Amino acid sequence: MNLPVHFSSIEQVAFSQGTSIRLLMACAMGAAVGMERESRHKASGLRTNMLICMGAALFTIMSGVLAGENSPNRGQVASNIVQGIGFLGAGLILHTANRVLGLTSAATVWVVAAIGMTCGAGLYAEAAIATVIVYVSLRFIGLLESRSGWKRYAMLYEVRGVDEASMFAAILTVLDKAKLRLNIVDRERLGALERVTFSLSASSARHKKLLAELKECDATDRVTSFRDEEED
Repeated sequence: MNLPVHFSSIEQVAFSQGTSIRLLMACAMGAAVGMERESRHKASGLRTNMLICMGAALFTIMSGVLAGENSPNRGQVASNIVQGIGFLGAGLILHTANRVLGLTSAATVWVVAAIGMTCGAGLYAEAAIATVIVYVSLRFIGLLESRSGWKRYAMLYEVRGVDEASMFAAILTVLDKAKLRLNIVDRERLGALERVTFSLSASSARHKKLLAELKECDATDRVTSFRDEEED
């Protein structure tokens, strides 16, 4: 690292130690968020969030160093982090025919960069508080939303049956009654058994009702449902 020539040797040692602490703190806080994302098998996992947080901290530190002590543009490099992270977050968002995926991951990357900048500025307490808030939001707020009954979330339904025509007719009857459209994710023939997987977005109470109605149909041999993790 090339330090300004007006730094004394003592100042250089102090700067190096302070920089190391800030970068390590940024890595630790990025890792805390990254472990939560890793546990959900997201594209932006442990290493990604660690590197983003540490990189944002390093850019924040170098912004002041490169500009110089008395320069009015000490935050010029740091100010461009937001734009750069915006492009990275956009790459995590996937838009399909009927839904948008990856918004939470993109928002997580954006806020992790902000935590890194906070560490780069030496505001460890504020960065720690932000990390706790992000972790709690990712881990528990979504669970509360799904259990509250008003939050709509996607579920994947897998229906199996022998008579393909009767099975699809039964599925369409249930969905038509609920005014929902059949969006097939996967379809496969396994010997005499037909298996179809489709996604539905509804509240917790409505999912329970749909699952019960599909199981009651004579044409369906087995009906299962599970949370679409890509929505988080």
